[in-house]
Amino acid sequence: MRDPGQIIKRPLITEKSSSIKDANWYVFAVDKRSNKKEIKHAVERLFRVKVDRVRTVTLPGKAVKRGGRISGKRPSLKKAYVRLKEGVIEFFEGV
Repeated sequence: MRDPGQIIKRPLITEKSSSIKDANWYVFAVDKRSNKKEIKHAVERLFRVKVDRVRTVTLPGKAVKRGGRISGKRPSLKKAYVRLKEGVIEFFEGV
């Protein structure tokens, strides 16, 4: 298995992810090649929690327009929704 730091890129802190945090769901940006078993193992090792369920979604990149011309493309993103059996993940400790 790969290193957990390579699988989990960063937590996604948005309004939606903050609202589902009360139900023990957390959202992470993950490597596009990772599968649910690897994501579960990486979260358990990085944060020392027990994972109940993992759901993934791949969002395609979008074309970025500025001034009516296509100037580039946003990168695609794979998100993982992780529900915990036990434990809590604190992203902002001491704030």
